[in-house]
Amino acid sequence: MNIIDKIENEQIKTDRTPFRVGDSVKVHTKVVEGDKERIQIFAGIVIGRKGVGINSNFTVRRISYGEGVERVFPVNSPRIAKIEVDRPGSVRRAKLTYLRGRKGKQAMAVKELQQTSSAS
Repeated sequence: MNIIDKIENEQIKTDRTPFRVGDSVKVHTKVVEGDKERIQIFAGIVIGRKGVGINSNFTVRRISYGEGVERVFPVNSPRIAKIEVDRPGSVRRAKLTYLRGRKGKQAMAVKELQQTSSAS
């Protein structure tokens, strides 16, 4: 194995919850202010994933005070405390950039994943 591959495998986080494009997530990030550290939550829809391995990142979009806000997070960053999946989404494309042109409730409208029930 290459030395670079060994270092990358040590830094990849294995305890991350799996999420996909279209999911509504809450990303808990560690913010350092002076000598204190606190957790800040960024909640929104995952509109894209990019990269492989240690270099992978994802983009989360939300509407804040009527403006669309996007933030890119590295998946394996030590600054991310945890990622919670609020609602799984069902989408048919890899990147949801079409949400950028929408307004109001339509900007956050992604079809929810249908849960299979075994009540028959």
